[in-house]
Amino acid sequence: QVQLVESGGGLVQAGGSLRLSCAASGRTFSTYAMGWFRQAPGKEREFVSRISRSSTITYYADSVKGRFTISRDNAKNTVYLQMNSLKPEDTAVYYCAADFDQYGGTYYSTDKYESWGQGTQVTVSS
Repeated sequence: QVQLVESGGGLVQAGGSLRLSCAASGRTFSTYAMGWFRQAPGKEREFVSRISRSSTITYYADSVKGRFTISRDNAKNTVYLQMNSLKPEDTAVYYCAADFDQYGGTYYSTDKYESWGQGTQVTVSS
């Protein structure tokens, strides 16, 4: 099992930036892919981004492409989400998740990820 702890959320004005971090412990970090999801009030949890074990492959939701950047530091057991040009519609609780490749499914499906953090709130004011 893996423990994931997100940080870096907060309140920011539209057009601003935030960097989220997710610290992992309990399993060798470089052996699994990581993803970021978000959930706005009254909505389903949705895919934001994913990064492979060695950072060679990344995916982004169309809604954040060109504005968000995912990265990871395997030496620090941490994955990051740099969020620029934030919009009010980016307001949500952001979750990081670990994919141990034990489940099937697509990279953008919540079902593919086995461990989840508790989430960090991001609020973008207009």
